Amino acid sequence: MNATPPMIAWMQSLSEPTRGRILRVLERSELSVAELCSVLQLPQSTVSRHLKVLVDDGWSAARREGTSNWYRMSLAEMPSPQKKLWNVAKNHCLPESTAEQDDARLEQVLDMRRSKTQTFFSTAAGRWDRLRSDLFGSRLDAWAIAAALDRSWVVGDLGCGTGTISQTLCPWVRQVIAVDASGAMIQSARKRLKDASNVDIRKGELTSLPIEDEALDLAIMGLVLPYLAEPDRVFREAARATCLDGRLIVLDMLAHDRSEYREELGHQWLGFSPGQISQWLSSAGWELENMVTLPIEPDAKGTPIFVATAKRLAKRTID
Repeated sequence: MNATPPMIAWMQSLSEPTRGRILRVLERSELSVAELCSVLQLPQSTVSRHLKVLVDDGWSAARREGTSNWYRMSLAEMPSPQKKLWNVAKNHCLPESTAEQDDARLEQVLDMRRSKTQTFFSTAAGRWDRLRSDLFGSRLDAWAIAAALDRSWVVGDLGCGTGTISQTLCPWVRQVIAVDASGAMIQSARKRLKDASNVDIRKGELTSLPIEDEALDLAIMGLVLPYLAEPDRVFREAARATCLDGRLIVLDMLAHDRSEYREELGHQWLGFSPGQISQWLSSAGWELENMVTLPIEPDAKGTPIFVATAKRLAKRTID
């Protein structure tokens, strides 16, 4: 027995006015079954029965979201003849008054959906940061920003510690070279990054980096300078290991009076002034591009933090 030609099947689908009503609203917005019932003022059993026919005949597509099915009109995926048929039929498949009532109720449903979202944010604004952190972790922004890095770059995580920065960067760049002088930190970093094939973890001093000349496109130092006797030497060494026009990002503490950090954290420096950082960078062959004090987070107990960015200059400009 011959199968029904597609055009005949499509026309049969549209021969039922209720299906035309369903498609008219689904063309405008994806809707759940409950929302369709509200728009069309029909029982769920009737709507579900017609939706099955529309999905089977390629007029609609469904996606599962939790315990609900959401339906849309798959116009972009339709063959050209089917699109042309719909463009003719949609303006003649039901009385104008019915179409106007459906459109008005659809707007009410969409307004109610938007209102629920607005109500949530109006009540959640004061706790949004904590809620987002609880749901998705505190490093969500860092992951998003890292995606802007050049995929071809080699990045140096200088003073990598346990490897948190390397973990954030490695999915987005060609290679990360992570360096730390502490054997314990190296061990923790290796454990964290055991599945990251493009992270090369190396033990070494930051004043004598185990990295070849001009091997890096970007060097990052995160909260490492206070531990170093001569931070200016690290800037020079980073310049040696970074290519011409390469970049440096420094995240560290501004000058403070927390002298207890010498004992509690092993710091040799109580933060740094902007002038100090600028001078060291310039002497080491870097051009300071920007230096910003970060907003203090509500739960943070430490001192103010700055982020400085710099560009690697030609060798002839280095003192």
